[in-house]
Amino acid sequence: MLKLGVLASGRGSNFQAIIAEIEKGNLKASVEILITDNPSAFAIERAKKHNINYIFIDPKEFPTKDAFFKRIADELKVRGVELVILAGFMRIVRKPLIDAFPDRIMNIHPALLPAFPGLHGQRQALDYGVKISGCTVHFVDEGMDTGPIIIQASVPVLPDDTEDTLSERILSSEHKIYPEAVRLFSEGRLEIRGRTVRIKDHPEIASNIINPPCR
Repeated sequence: MLKLGVLASGRGSNFQAIIAEIEKGNLKASVEILITDNPSAFAIERAKKHNINYIFIDPKEFPTKDAFFKRIADELKVRGVELVILAGFMRIVRKPLIDAFPDRIMNIHPALLPAFPGLHGQRQALDYGVKISGCTVHFVDEGMDTGPIIIQASVPVLPDDTEDTLSERILSSEHKIYPEAVRLFSEGRLEIRGRTVRIKDHPEIASNIINPPCR
């Protein structure tokens, strides 16, 4: 069973989606620890409800960002975590954590990377006037949303969309593809070749598993 460590700063809805798939028996994994940098994060309530251990680590207590991420890495390693999940963790991951878990940190971003990285991907998509947006699960490197892409899902941008309505539809797709990416990792089916992530046995599903019809 794959041991997960989750990092979250806010409501943790993707954290909840992964918990749900574990409890349904669709994902052979366990969440060993939730780590948050926000003592008011709603993700803590989700952890409590499902009897998942959690800790708050205050970044203000550390002299450098690297020292903060070294502490996170230490907490994850002592619990035997094999894959780190970023679920709305609002900080750019630093080298001490990346070095401790090379190619074993996943993030989800609400845009079709490499388009619209960083904050407010949904708003960026609307401002640019794209017709198709979506979400991306990727491995984490030292850049901002620049790591190798695992799975993407497309979501149509409708003429009357606001940032809120588009965000809601993208989030629905996030809740499907993030647990799927974790499942593929747990089965040893993800292979990184340079910038390309190949899915063993079923390479045809590597790029896009959800393509809802336009209205």
